[in-house]
Amino acid sequence: MPIRAPALDRFSGIDRANAERLKRGLHRIEARLDLHGMTQSEAHRALFAFVHASRDAGLRCVLVITGRGFGPNGPGVLKSSVPRWLEQPVLRRQLLAIAPAQPRHGGAGALYMLLRRQREP
Repeated sequence: MPIRAPALDRFSGIDRANAERLKRGLHRIEARLDLHGMTQSEAHRALFAFVHASRDAGLRCVLVITGRGFGPNGPGVLKSSVPRWLEQPVLRRQLLAIAPAQPRHGGAGALYMLLRRQREP
């Protein structure tokens, strides 16, 4: 049985209107992470730190740029790895929704992420 890559658009805890706004790139992007030029391990650490720091700072919508990475063997390593990493429980708990970016924000080489709000103690 082949291993399926995680879906790039996942909307678990938001209503349809917010999901549409995210897909259309209408949420204000509050932070960006560009993974170009990083190794897999550097990119994984950077993504983990970025998601946690962004959520701790109270940010809601962030953009992660993976690059398209088209090559003779298909999509680039980071383009295919980032969605898998975002499905790991430690990161998935931080996210409400993920969607491919609009062309003006990087298109197929970037992802919008809507972060969960911090709970008040």
